[in-house]
Amino acid sequence: MKVNPDDFRYDGSREFKIKELETKISDIYKDKDDYKEILADNADELDDLQSMMYAHNRYGLLVIFQAMDAAGKDGTLKRVFAGVNPIGVRVHSFKRPSENELQHDFMWRTSLLLPQRGSITVFNRSYYEEVLVVKVHAEIVTNVQRLPHELTENMYNLWEQRYQDIKNSENYLYNNGIRVVKFFLNVSKKEQAERLIDRIDDPEKNWKFEEGDVKEREFWDDYQQAYEEAINATGTETAPWYVIPADDKKNMRLIVGQIIAEELKKMDMKYPESDEKRYEELQRFVEIIKGQN
Repeated sequence: MKVNPDDFRYDGSREFKIKELETKISDIYKDKDDYKEILADNADELDDLQSMMYAHNRYGLLVIFQAMDAAGKDGTLKRVFAGVNPIGVRVHSFKRPSENELQHDFMWRTSLLLPQRGSITVFNRSYYEEVLVVKVHAEIVTNVQRLPHELTENMYNLWEQRYQDIKNSENYLYNNGIRVVKFFLNVSKKEQAERLIDRIDDPEKNWKFEEGDVKEREFWDDYQQAYEEAINATGTETAPWYVIPADDKKNMRLIVGQIIAEELKKMDMKYPESDEKRYEELQRFVEIIKGQN
């Protein structure tokens, strides 16, 4: 079953109101076998499109994933890109900034890892943490990031400037052939609680659990507001957000895979064509190879 990407798209043409959205929608798969079949088909399509992108070598794609803890980012990345040639996909996860990273502007560490032409780069969290986590915990700006005092006197202006800086950066990428697509995996607080408990109870997963995951749940409403404000401020026609219901991981993975494929299809890509001279040259190589047997 194909989805309509526009159902999940926020590009500034309509307001995003997080409380009005469902975190679980009707399944787009019939059963487990059907899910696996659709997932494999999506992966094959992504692989074909990425191979064409690699050969065409004019575009790049930056895919950003943002979500609350336990929303399913890691599993989605693992399964959506499982069948794509690794030569064309790079994944980068961003944790708490290092001391060296804090000495630079807030987009520096991600700017170093932007996609090359012909490739897909995936950010598991990104520079958006600077208007999400940092906005919820604004003391980070004054106590950790060491910004000049005149920049932190008016925090409203600081966030507005960061939104604008992000939009300018993403527009700059677009103007250089690098497309940007952003996903917010929208999980409910109840579902997150169940997943965190499952993570604790599972010996193979509890290494991922941190005490901070529990503490951050106290700021759930603040994060919801921060996501709403960030998406409304930075969703554009050339760098849209897609808000994906995340309470059903299978549904989420299928929707994400299909949307990425649709974004790739929008690029004017084709395999390089051989002219008559090149074709004759290739045929000559065929004869040489046959003669070597």
